[in-house]
Amino acid sequence: MKSSVDFRLYLVTDRQHTAGRPLMSVIGRAVRAGVRAVQLRERDLSTRELLDLAADLQRETPDAHLFINDRVDLVLAIGSHGVHLRESSLPAQVVRGLLRPEQLLGRSVHSIEGVTTAERQGVDFVVLGPIYDTPSKRGYGLPLGLQVLEQAARTSRIPIFAIGGITASRAGEVRRAGGFGIAVLSSILSASNVEQSTEALMSAIELAR
Repeated sequence: MKSSVDFRLYLVTDRQHTAGRPLMSVIGRAVRAGVRAVQLRERDLSTRELLDLAADLQRETPDAHLFINDRVDLVLAIGSHGVHLRESSLPAQVVRGLLRPEQLLGRSVHSIEGVTTAERQGVDFVVLGPIYDTPSKRGYGLPLGLQVLEQAARTSRIPIFAIGGITASRAGEVRRAGGFGIAVLSSILSASNVEQSTEALMSAIELAR
């Protein structure tokens, strides 16, 4: 089955991890360096603030697909590329019925069962993790490890992006374990050289194919 997901590096935003730099500036640098998909995940913003930020991102980074975390209403309002759901969000079938055919539906999951359920419900891709230990994901439990990723990839036909402690040095083993791609946050947002870090991640993904 051919996937409609045409990116392998998925940047998740958090303006608290940009080392004091404006979020728009960091994302713009990452996109110019090759990032083609961004998940806007600023949960503490008001609806108006989030809508304005999403519209700015869509205008300033037209080369990247924009996904908005958990806010189907905003996705519909600005016509962004898709929506990214949490495991506890609205049922995927309900959201799918609201989206246009070309819009994509992603979901965060934390187990093999979560991957299976998401696929059955018609999700286009999943973000599975945490694969490695990382402070930002400790609330989701112990790291799943590469063995869980490998098993999930063997049983699923939809793309799986690994998240949690992903670095350029780990991207290759994630791909070899069956991961379609990687989702990162601080590896790009917190990097002193955003372009260099983005290029290193993309090169690692390409070399592992």
